[in-house]
Amino acid sequence: MDRKPQIIIRDNLSALAGTGADIFAASAIENVINKGRFVTAISGGSTPGPMHRLLSRDPYLSEIPWNKTHIFWVDERCVPVSRTESNYGEARKRFLDIVPIPSDHIHNISVEVPPEEGALRYQRELIKFFGLKRGEFPVFDLIFMGIGADGHTASIYPKSSALEENKKLMLSVKGGDPLVHRLTMILPVLNNAKKIIFLVSGKDKSEIIGDIIMQRQKGLPAEMIKPAHGEIIWLIDREAASLLTEIIL
Repeated sequence: MDRKPQIIIRDNLSALAGTGADIFAASAIENVINKGRFVTAISGGSTPGPMHRLLSRDPYLSEIPWNKTHIFWVDERCVPVSRTESNYGEARKRFLDIVPIPSDHIHNISVEVPPEEGALRYQRELIKFFGLKRGEFPVFDLIFMGIGADGHTASIYPKSSALEENKKLMLSVKGGDPLVHRLTMILPVLNNAKKIIFLVSGKDKSEIIGDIIMQRQKGLPAEMIKPAHGEIIWLIDREAASLLTEIIL
């Protein structure tokens, strides 16, 4: 049964980043206390940047148990790490090169090999890390995701065959801007998480946010993120939420 999503609205991107960092820290502390480690998957793009930079500063730098935190990526563009389009490269600059996280706890996606091989390598890493048996999906403690103006999320685009995949954990696809090969987790992996946060900002996202949250469109990739056993939170700023007034008031 689908759980009703929680909607949190903040005034601007700075406030959005603070709430996102608070959720990250609280989830890390809770999971380390309860089971000895915290496993999260993050996304790229400009919106998470301020949140990532906050994580590299106190109080988050000191209070997050980095030595028991594992970072995975929801998706990645097959571009050199030095390019700003690299989710891994940008995360390193924003916070991972600053915080005291063990290097083997940073599980980046291989882009130096052909895309299909990169997807297979990451799938093998997920299977090994989570100790998965055939047909099982990993359970992430927390996943941060974004959304495109076309309704795509991760690197799963509207009308893509990736929407139907339910066996592989990772796929190689081509799409987006820039139009490059990308590696992405599939919907059943994402929907098996304990908590999913959509982090969204900007006026250009207001229409698609309205369509999805108010259920005016069906079948868009972001609309199909519905955790089977977890919760989903839409963490959005005022501009992105500008067309939601009628259901919030």
